[in-house]
Amino acid sequence: MHHGRAFRTIVIVSDSPCTTRLAPSPTGALHLGNARTFLVNYLLAVQQGWRVLLRVEDLDGPRVKKGSAEQMLDELAWLGLCWQQPVVYQSTRAATYRAALDRLSAAGWAYPCTCSRKDVETAGGAPQAGDGATSYPNTCRGRFASAAEALQQTGRPVAWRVKAPDAAIAFDDGLAGRREYDLLKDGGDFVIFKSDGLAAYQLAVVIDDAEAGIDAIVRGDDLLESAARQIHLRRLLGLSQTVRYWHLPLVIGPDGRRLAKRHGDTRLDYYRHRSCSSQRMLGLLGYWCGILPSRQEADMAELARRFDLSRLPRQPVVFGREDDDFLLAR
Repeated sequence: MHHGRAFRTIVIVSDSPCTTRLAPSPTGALHLGNARTFLVNYLLAVQQGWRVLLRVEDLDGPRVKKGSAEQMLDELAWLGLCWQQPVVYQSTRAATYRAALDRLSAAGWAYPCTCSRKDVETAGGAPQAGDGATSYPNTCRGRFASAAEALQQTGRPVAWRVKAPDAAIAFDDGLAGRREYDLLKDGGDFVIFKSDGLAAYQLAVVIDDAEAGIDAIVRGDDLLESAARQIHLRRLLGLSQTVRYWHLPLVIGPDGRRLAKRHGDTRLDYYRHRSCSSQRMLGLLGYWCGILPSRQEADMAELARRFDLSRLPRQPVVFGREDDDFLLAR
């Protein structure tokens, strides 16, 4: 099946052996699970001599909370994390993302879509993705010649999707091992520009990472499938720089679900305002990372000295009462 043409390969040369990024999203406060991921990212960077950049992923429209970005940066600094300036805000890069969309559209890889989430869920015969969600049945692929035509014919908001590849995408993850995803089956063609006119996560991070020369990405394993989508986009855009991934198991509650409000207040701000020191917070996170034998106070220098990626747990970390009691102990 002809999907369009890929762009010529662009070789990116970096002066640094590796560059990574801390990328908080200001849709709420940092919680313990976020902090653990950022800490592992930072410790690996310190150990390996990587450059560390910081990007605020503030594209999520109404969910972005005023003042949240500033609070997150303050809390990361409180923990002892450092990064090179300047901080990049995705909300300032709309023109760059739009240019990438125009390239993908002109090459025949991206197309306008007027399907709502309900349309996708109720589509007759729509396949099921691997996580049980409904896979997009590619309803609008080839349906409209342009976004203007899509709007005129339907009167509905127009998003943009990119065509998923025919072949599975495989990659080796530093923690999760070999992974392979069939994007046509696992979700179908995916959104790269939302109907509100903002770039979607998948496209924005690919463009930002490539422009900054980022080639080492550490994040939660809920984004493993996103890595396959981002590899696909990198190929379409001709970005040849090899990116290495480390996807960490998440911090979960006793019920086995990812850490959330249902498990109580796990915000760093909550503990910080109850006299929890950064050394105590780092001590718990270090214990969760297999660095420390028990919950005990520690500083960043000690964690960096003792960090060993091979000792990082390969299963989710369970946040429990003992963790809460340790952080609140006087």
